[in-house]
Amino acid sequence: MENMGLDNNMASWMDELKKYAGKKVFVTGCTGFKGSWLCRILVSLGAEVTGYALSPDTAPALYNLADIGHDVDTVFDDIRNADALNRALESARSDIVFHLAAQPLVLESYKRPRDTFEINVMGTVNLLEAVRKSESIRSVVNITTDKVYENKEWVWGYREDDALNGYDPYSNSKSCSELVTGSYINSFLRERHIAVSTVRAGNVIGGGDFSDNRIIPDCVRAAMEDKKILIRNPYSVRPYQHVLEPLMAYLLIGIEQMEREETAGAYNIGPDEKSCVTTGELAGIFCDEWGGGVSWYCSERKGAYHEANFLKLDCSKVRSVFNWAPRWDVKEAVSATVEWTKEWLGGSNVKDVMDVQIKKYRTLKD
Repeated sequence: MENMGLDNNMASWMDELKKYAGKKVFVTGCTGFKGSWLCRILVSLGAEVTGYALSPDTAPALYNLADIGHDVDTVFDDIRNADALNRALESARSDIVFHLAAQPLVLESYKRPRDTFEINVMGTVNLLEAVRKSESIRSVVNITTDKVYENKEWVWGYREDDALNGYDPYSNSKSCSELVTGSYINSFLRERHIAVSTVRAGNVIGGGDFSDNRIIPDCVRAAMEDKKILIRNPYSVRPYQHVLEPLMAYLLIGIEQMEREETAGAYNIGPDEKSCVTTGELAGIFCDEWGGGVSWYCSERKGAYHEANFLKLDCSKVRSVFNWAPRWDVKEAVSATVEWTKEWLGGSNVKDVMDVQIKKYRTLKD
């Protein structure tokens, strides 16, 4: 599968994203953290974007702060509502679909396992059913997670052909979403020449994530309140990356497989080795970037839910096929997150701050 996408003699892979100008793009989960950033990038590229999602579930919410709804025609409904989703997709007449709608939190999945499976598995079924009926869609990217793999606590990164069997309800529901997608490709979509990829990204951080039980949002909340940061599992290793890293990869895959069906497949998206750090190391980087004497501590949590201690991805496939590579290391990712947060707290226009960071990322030399 080597070099089936971009040739080394072609323009930078970042230039490929200019092809989104004038494209019709459908984004599920557009009101979430990643969905809001993705919509903002697409709008900046000149795409015509339709979103489908529930109302934002955090207060504040990036979708509202950045006024994403001003530029994105959003249908507010549940991914489990197959009829509403089908009508929205049919009306949008989109070329490309990005599926981000999900219950995305591990700890929440222990509290709401049934809802998690319904949203993450049947939500995928509903989307692919709507895609199967569409006459316009040529490319679909289903965003899952690095946690889809059967985690054996290996010191090397998981590859796309390793076994899928997530441990907790969230991770397992995403493993099931992968299997559902594979079945629809084999049974219906390949013969229709609809290119479909699943993309497994590592832990993302960035400005505007207000979720509970995520390390950087927890750090931000504690720093804002001038409190010490409580860290659980400080020795767990994760592939941390800025949210722009996987989103740009999703966009690259989405547009390239539309033109070259043979590039569709499963892809890991993660940082370089040096950005696979422990939670404690990440908290330390945040404290240094935030300043003001903020610090962190670890407290034993009795009855805590299972979480993997070591998780890393092998991303050689996406590098080989698309010449994609991460641009910011973990320190730069945290720095950009702190910068965004302090700009927001200082009253800056959030949309402008996002645009500046998107431009900075896109104009870096390969």
